[in-house]
Amino acid sequence: MKNLVAEEIHNLLERCKSGDMLGYKELYQHYSHAMYNTCLRILNNVQEAEDVLQESFTEAFKNLQSFERRTTFGGWLKQICINRSINQLKKRKMNFVDMEQTEVHETATQPYDETEVTLKVAAVKNNMMKLPDGYRTVLSLYLLEGYDHEEIAGILKVAESTVRTQYIRAKQKLLQLLNKEYEQAGRIY
Repeated sequence: MKNLVAEEIHNLLERCKSGDMLGYKELYQHYSHAMYNTCLRILNNVQEAEDVLQESFTEAFKNLQSFERRTTFGGWLKQICINRSINQLKKRKMNFVDMEQTEVHETATQPYDETEVTLKVAAVKNNMMKLPDGYRTVLSLYLLEGYDHEEIAGILKVAESTVRTQYIRAKQKLLQLLNKEYEQAGRIY
């Protein structure tokens, strides 16, 4: 579907608010791919991502009358998708480790020099899906969705220090997985 400008989205929303079923279909077609990818990056499960996507659109359409133009519709819908994805993860008993409950030591020498690492997008995506739920979620929200640590803490309802810890550990784990993959292929970072 073509890219829609803000005024076209507004007109589509007004059509939906008046009960135009074709408007709902067009709105779904415009946003579903991006929202599905957001759900999939967090959940790492195709079936769950599809379910959460449908639930998110159902919630958005049901509450369309309460949508205010203080934000974009896409931003509002993305927040619904992220919240529903997080709730789905919580059903799986996703655990976060609080910074105060563990010791994280900064080392003078990093085992991996990130500045020298050139990552291929496919390898990063593939290895991100191997990360534990908590790591993958924080990394996805920070790197791919553009949220800062404070915003992620609010979304996940955890301490900001917990988010920072998860982010640091997620990056380290991702680099370990990437290095292992490249070592097996006979390449080194």
